[in-house]
Amino acid sequence: MIRFSANLGFLFSDRPLPEAIRAAKTAGFHAVECHWPYDTPSSEVRQALAETGLEMLGLNTRRGDVARGDNGLSAIPGRQSEARAAIDEAIDYAVDIGARGIHVMAGFDQSIAGGHCFIDNLDYACSRGAGHGLTMLIEPLNEHDAPGYYLRTTQQAADIIDDVGADNLKLMFDCYHVGRTEGDVITRLRNLLPIIGHIQFASVPDRGAPDHGEIDYQTVFSEIEALEWTKPLGAEYRPTGKTEDTLGWLT
Repeated sequence: MIRFSANLGFLFSDRPLPEAIRAAKTAGFHAVECHWPYDTPSSEVRQALAETGLEMLGLNTRRGDVARGDNGLSAIPGRQSEARAAIDEAIDYAVDIGARGIHVMAGFDQSIAGGHCFIDNLDYACSRGAGHGLTMLIEPLNEHDAPGYYLRTTQQAADIIDDVGADNLKLMFDCYHVGRTEGDVITRLRNLLPIIGHIQFASVPDRGAPDHGEIDYQTVFSEIEALEWTKPLGAEYRPTGKTEDTLGWLT
């Protein structure tokens, strides 16, 4: 049976994180995930998770100086200390709330030096996370939404995972980003399944609910079930209006 996780970076984002967790439970989601929970005390998140029985699948490392245009730090030469502080912070928070995964954000740099920096920081993150049973995730972002982002394709991500060689480094396969950049989502899911750690989705091209657009998600979800994927799939779409009014696809 396909199960779903609410990404609280987008869904139920009009309320504090603990209340968003409770709303996701009420709506019928099986798990939750988030982007940057750090302004909320971990004790409040932990309490909401305990009350609802939901698991927090994962969270992101901080983007950096957002006002300056940062969108991750781990592939930015010269900012290794900031990147590793963000990794340490994410690990500590994840451990405290019982999350299982961390998306290590690369940032805006496409240089060779940025690639070396990313691999070094991922090696650090995987080494630190392994002791806590954490999976580190890397996610290619499409050029339309994140021009200049270091990690752009699933093949690039697969090569990095191979280079790092850590058992706890996996691909975050976002059907939306893959659909916009590479297409042929189902074939890529099949081929990349051994290195995928989490799957997310949204409509293409508008990143809305999965009940419209270029990708037939009924077919995609059926294929994922046939592949015997058992983890919850992450609904990471931008609601038009109240989240509750966009959940017809869930039922």
